Amino acid sequence: MSQRVCVSDFEEQARKVLPKTVYDYYRSGADEQRTLHDNVEAFNRWCLLPRVLRDVSSVDMSLSVLGQRLSMPVCVASTAMQRMAHADGEVATARACRAVGTAMMLSSWATSTIEEVSEAGGGPGGVLWMQLYIYKDRELSLSLVRRAEQAGYQAIFLTVDTPYLGRRWDDMRNRFKLPSHLSMSNFLAPSLSFSEGSYGADSGLAVYVSKAIDPSLSWEDVLWLKRNTHLPVILKGVLSEEDARKAVDCGVDGILVSNHGARQLDGVPATLDVLSEVVRAVGGRCDIFLDGGIRRGTDILKALALGAKAVFVGRPVLWGLACGGEEGVTELLNLLKEELRLAMALAGCRSLSEVSRALVRRREDFSRL
Repeated sequence: MSQRVCVSDFEEQARKVLPKTVYDYYRSGADEQRTLHDNVEAFNRWCLLPRVLRDVSSVDMSLSVLGQRLSMPVCVASTAMQRMAHADGEVATARACRAVGTAMMLSSWATSTIEEVSEAGGGPGGVLWMQLYIYKDRELSLSLVRRAEQAGYQAIFLTVDTPYLGRRWDDMRNRFKLPSHLSMSNFLAPSLSFSEGSYGADSGLAVYVSKAIDPSLSWEDVLWLKRNTHLPVILKGVLSEEDARKAVDCGVDGILVSNHGARQLDGVPATLDVLSEVVRAVGGRCDIFLDGGIRRGTDILKALALGAKAVFVGRPVLWGLACGGEEGVTELLNLLKEELRLAMALAGCRSLSEVSRALVRRREDFSRL
């Protein structure tokens, strides 16, 4: 096996070992996948302007996020059904995050239970956050919140961009559904665990969402959730200045600028392109995070310079998981950590406090000089 030196190496190996249906599910975006491409390309629209002669013999990447100390501003995003990538699934990812010193957001649609992941990645040094969909059965949604609270999770990330599932052509062509030996482990009823059901010629997950997830979700439900948990609540899926202001008015503890990995509405902007707008709208009243398109340390640095407190990575972690379970995820996270350390050093930043908007400039601006 050749040495893996970048995220693309992990993906190429994962493509070779994963079943086509699984790889397609993890990799694909909505419709023509224009936003999927743009999430990655957006980072190339920005250049870094390094400072020199700054004594970067020591670089500190540690920070506090939602009250928890992390070794780096790179966290693991919620990605569903990880046992399709490796038998240990979310449990392996949680162990890797704890080993590296960063946080993991667990998907509601995990193939490991809230409690199994807590046992593997919680406790001293472990930081776990829970991603939440609002089901038509509100008590079912609250039961997930209660279990997360009891298991030691430290925040709730409420996904707000999925009243219905986006059209993912590969999943429709593949008639995607979970392998028969797996289920969404946090639900007992077969109809909610995605382990049984007739899905016809469509993506099974699209049918599942239309039956189970509540499309009437509104700002009142954000207030309802905040009344029903003592944990910080972060909105995942905000892309506009207007929604960012409403989120702050609702008292959220953070905003994750996200287009769901380009898997919902194709044609929306890349997350990096709207980050500055959201940061301005919020005006420091809560922390701002970003996911989408992060593939290298310089991407992370650009996002931080534009105002993100930390970034989340999803697909790269799945590629690491497919390549070697816990060891593969650990290797992938350490790769990004080292890439960020080097990028900061070469840019003249000795700590995250020295990363600022002055570090980046739009590429097109240079043509005007």
